[in-house]
Amino acid sequence: MSATQIAALARTSDPHTMLRRFLALDAAVTGANGLAYLAASGPLGRFLGTGSGLLLGLGVFLTVYAVAVGLLAARARPAALPVRAVIEANLAWAALSFVALGLWLSPTTAGAVWTVLQALTVGGFALVQHVALKARQDISE
Repeated sequence: MSATQIAALARTSDPHTMLRRFLALDAAVTGANGLAYLAASGPLGRFLGTGSGLLLGLGVFLTVYAVAVGLLAARARPAALPVRAVIEANLAWAALSFVALGLWLSPTTAGAVWTVLQALTVGGFALVQHVALKARQDISE
């Protein structure tokens, strides 16, 4: 995916704004997911075929992570190191989701589909954030 395609997706050609928008979107989606896990860990656990305790723990983690990413997105010029940490955390989450699905989770069909979809979404966030960060760095040089 090129910087031009990412700029069109972000609806801006300014790399700083582009990066902030993708971080903010990540924070919003992750926060919504975390809050859903917190509020409905029991019913969602039964629907997805995972333990409610696992979803409750993930809900806490995702909510805290979303706040941190949101704070990063709120900065006029997010520092490269924390942005790279978010990108790497997103890549790790996506990879771990597939590993967990293959090795130790036994979800329902809906849970397996959900796991794959959220892993692809988080991996997509990592991709667009990486391209936006690179575009920002290219204009700084």
